[in-house]
Amino acid sequence: MAKRLTIALAGNPNSGKTSVFNSITGARQHVGNWPGVTVEKKVGTVAHRGYDIEVVDLPGTYSLTAYSVEERVVRTYLIEEKPDVVVHVVDSGNLARNLYLTVQLMELGIDLVVDLNMWDEFEDSDAELDIERLHRLLGAPIVTTVGHRGEGVDALLDAVVDLAEDREEHHRHVPVSYGPHVDDVLVELAEAVEHEGEFHGGYPPRWSAIKMLEGDREILEMAKRRGGGLTDLAARASRHISVATGADPEKIIAEGRSGYVEGALKESLTRTVVDRMELSRRIDNVLTNRILGYPIFLALIWILFQLTFQVGAYPQGWLEAFVEWFGGFAGSVLPEGLLISDLIVDGVIGGVGSVIVFLPNIMILFLGIAFLEDSGYMARAAFLMDKLMHALGLHGKSFIPMLMGFGCTVPAIMATRTLESKRDRILTTLLVPLMSCSARLPVYVLIAGAFFAERAGSVVFLVYVLGIVAAMLIGRLFSKTLFKSTPAPFVMELPPYRLPTLKGVLIHMWERAKIYLQKMGGVILVASVILWFLGAFPRNAALVEQYEGDIADLRNVPTEQSQTAADELEAELGARLIEDSYIGRAGKAIYPVVRPLGFTWEMGVGLITGFVAKEVVVSTLGVLHQAEMEVDGAGSLSEALRDPERGLSPLAGFAFMLFVLLYSPCIVAVVAVRREVGAAWMWFSIGYQLALAWLVAFGVYQIGTLFGL
Repeated sequence: MAKRLTIALAGNPNSGKTSVFNSITGARQHVGNWPGVTVEKKVGTVAHRGYDIEVVDLPGTYSLTAYSVEERVVRTYLIEEKPDVVVHVVDSGNLARNLYLTVQLMELGIDLVVDLNMWDEFEDSDAELDIERLHRLLGAPIVTTVGHRGEGVDALLDAVVDLAEDREEHHRHVPVSYGPHVDDVLVELAEAVEHEGEFHGGYPPRWSAIKMLEGDREILEMAKRRGGGLTDLAARASRHISVATGADPEKIIAEGRSGYVEGALKESLTRTVVDRMELSRRIDNVLTNRILGYPIFLALIWILFQLTFQVGAYPQGWLEAFVEWFGGFAGSVLPEGLLISDLIVDGVIGGVGSVIVFLPNIMILFLGIAFLEDSGYMARAAFLMDKLMHALGLHGKSFIPMLMGFGCTVPAIMATRTLESKRDRILTTLLVPLMSCSARLPVYVLIAGAFFAERAGSVVFLVYVLGIVAAMLIGRLFSKTLFKSTPAPFVMELPPYRLPTLKGVLIHMWERAKIYLQKMGGVILVASVILWFLGAFPRNAALVEQYEGDIADLRNVPTEQSQTAADELEAELGARLIEDSYIGRAGKAIYPVVRPLGFTWEMGVGLITGFVAKEVVVSTLGVLHQAEMEVDGAGSLSEALRDPERGLSPLAGFAFMLFVLLYSPCIVAVVAVRREVGAAWMWFSIGYQLALAWLVAFGVYQIGTLFGL
């Protein structure tokens, strides 16, 4: 039976930690959230040398303080969960900055392996590193990897297993010196902490003493709960250090860590690393130029949407044909009956199938976004948007959750917790739903494909841009009225440009597409069945009997004219049954509200059900138009929507896309808003978005109609 081993990957942002994680685990990984916070948690598995190894990818962090959510997650996991081995993934091209975190990990007294990642870039430079000497100085085994190519991963796992089995000859827990003034009082304070007993969760005494001298609020609060003796001793020690050195203890300790790193590198790094950011800076002179940057960004996104539609049209057509064939096949083999054949064909296949056909478009979009992220360009996009958002009165850091909003609104709203001020959290939470999440894309693809054909990609691109514009204008309005204050400055790190690997972008694409597929078997399936039920009942048996008798008589007459008349009667029966159903009654009730926007009552029902999930808008239309598609032989829902008899115009279709863009997000996102900023702001968010969506759609449709569009 294989033995179990848990390792944690720690490292600075942009150190290539995720590439190492993907190379180790491949597809054997899952994503969730850390308990109690919204920071993403990635866990994978790998078998190596008789061990089943669980690999935990910790959030990227520069330190183990408790200022940010990421820092708290990392240090809490390391101290309380106690992984067998911690692998510190280091950017080889920036050793001084990255090894600062190594020193903090050493302070915890954990079993540590240092992974010098991106080693190919280091070798291309003029630098030389004595790895064995650095190994002895740090007391931790050192391995070199090229994470995005999977090079050195087996050697890394070998080092982990050797360390876990205590086979590493030079491994030791090196005590870091902070100078005599700190070291002397640190020994006394650590002994007092140990005498009191370890803190909750097994916090090491010396590390706890260091944190108390640094003024760590979390550790000081824990010490205070054990009595005032420790906090009084820490206060006296801090005063002693301040008097003796003329500086704050936190600064002295930070300088001690930096000095340790500097000394270790002076002993082992014989030539300085060439500045590999130079090429990136030259590229940034163009891509982040204050004049050229924005049109380049828009052009790249426009190309991405063109690929999403032009390339995605082929597999989308294949899926549509398969769904149509499968529905016909199921209808032919299943026993006739409302609760069996109709439920499966019209409810399940018609509802879920109408949404799943857009999977190729979703995957191509996610593939393109993953490529831009892994290349380093998305950080530049954030930098560009930061400048513009700041000019409009928004916090630059707010762009991070807003950027996440293009994937899913729920984690984007939760990510506002990283913003320091309440004003910024509320304002950003109100704006995030205006970012066009991936759940809205199937609606855009459906409507744009039905009414704009070859221009579909450009139209969807325009909708995304309008969402950004709306967020900026609303943000400007709110910042001048509801939230009058000056946003804080924001500094963003720009990683060097890199050529993404196929494996990396495919894994990132699959992580996002998997969520979409899970919805097919969950909320979309349940919603489709409920929608079918609401559209099938109450059933007017007398009306069905009357129509079916007339239809049967016409079918018995073998002429083209009688067969056409029978088809028309079947379509009329389907329409009357839908109109008399529960969902038809709801549609008639809402029709006066959506009629000025050019929408049909079916579209109004779709907007209501879209509160569950935006993909349900498509499945709703698919269920409501199923009978029409079957009778008329329409190959797809798009063909049914653009049927001239429906009276829908491209202008109404565009207004519908804008309404879907601007009105309230799914119910889960609404709950997230309530949890983050309270019920009052939740209702305000719902109200202002509904009003904004209706007014914009009304204006577009009515003004467009005046101009004959």
